[in-house]
Amino acid sequence: MTLTPRSTHLAPSQSVFYSPSPVATPVAVTPRRSNSHPAARLRLRCCCSAGDPAAMVKAIRVHELGGPEALRWEEVEVGEPGDGEIRIRNTAIGVNFIDVYFRKGVYPAPLPFTPGMEAVGVVTAVGPGLTGRKVGDVVAYAGKPMGSYAEEQIIPADVAVPVPPKVDHKTAAAIMLKGMTVHMLVRRIFKVETGHTVLVHAAAGGVGSLLCQWANALGATVIGTVSNEEKATHAHFDGCHHVIMYTKEDVATRVKEITGGKGVNVVYDSVGKDTYKASLECLASRGFLVSFGQSSGSPDPISMGDLASKSLFLTRPSVMHYTGTRDELLEAAGEVFANVANGVLHTRVKHTYPLSEAARAHADLEARKTSGSVLLIP
Repeated sequence: MTLTPRSTHLAPSQSVFYSPSPVATPVAVTPRRSNSHPAARLRLRCCCSAGDPAAMVKAIRVHELGGPEALRWEEVEVGEPGDGEIRIRNTAIGVNFIDVYFRKGVYPAPLPFTPGMEAVGVVTAVGPGLTGRKVGDVVAYAGKPMGSYAEEQIIPADVAVPVPPKVDHKTAAAIMLKGMTVHMLVRRIFKVETGHTVLVHAAAGGVGSLLCQWANALGATVIGTVSNEEKATHAHFDGCHHVIMYTKEDVATRVKEITGGKGVNVVYDSVGKDTYKASLECLASRGFLVSFGQSSGSPDPISMGDLASKSLFLTRPSVMHYTGTRDELLEAAGEVFANVANGVLHTRVKHTYPLSEAARAHADLEARKTSGSVLLIP
């Protein structure tokens, strides 16, 4: 397969800054969005007694923390939406590394639980008195409440955003959480601009791919790290000006060569333990280390002295803290979907699995057998 590299910076007449598009206009939903929605609001319960057959669906459940084998395919019951809630029939479900963290217990959740933080679906029922939502609407959500690994689920209406007709269900499911994460990284935490140099670890991954595209479009020089030739090809296609194969090259040494010894303005590190020391070494004076994942494990403690040597900044952000209000959510999702519709962002959905095979999807993700986005299809 021949991949044509993406063009570099946008022409002056182009822009990647968008006001929330018409599809992201706030709608009247009740109650108001809160910062946290417990997973129990999904109302998924294991059925041990006879119930309404129409309310029975299949879902992935975790009863004990552990490896991919902890993901069990079970029949559950989903109830009717209450005040401020909607029920959706999921059509495409995003798989993200945060799902692995919950399954392992890196992030705590009451047992048993249904994992999953991202889905696209069709509204099948609306809670009493709710306006701004109707049966048949296509919506997406990302973040809390956890529980998207299900054929059908109940969620608060105010976490759902409308999906534009130009964006298909698989693309929306593959890009919403990852896209809003990238929005947080390049527009909220460190505002990437022309003249910046950025380093992206795991550049061919689901978030890394979008991060390279968006940073390139904003005018930055993008350096990406990957593990093999195939992923290097994808990283070049996604806008990386320089690709470092960390299995063959020393990352810090190569970054210094590329930057003439100056280092980079920001490192986006989703790997954690295996990369954080090199990430610090790669930074220029007053650079930012944005640690937003730990696929290789939690980093060792970083001393204040490590930061003081170059007056560095360190942050460990969560997208939930940057979409905590309805307006913030609509703004982030609106920019992501607008960038998709205008061709600034694209996603490769190379890996789809039946929902019942979520364990295989997790195993492949952890073994780094995947690139781009991973989806579960009910």
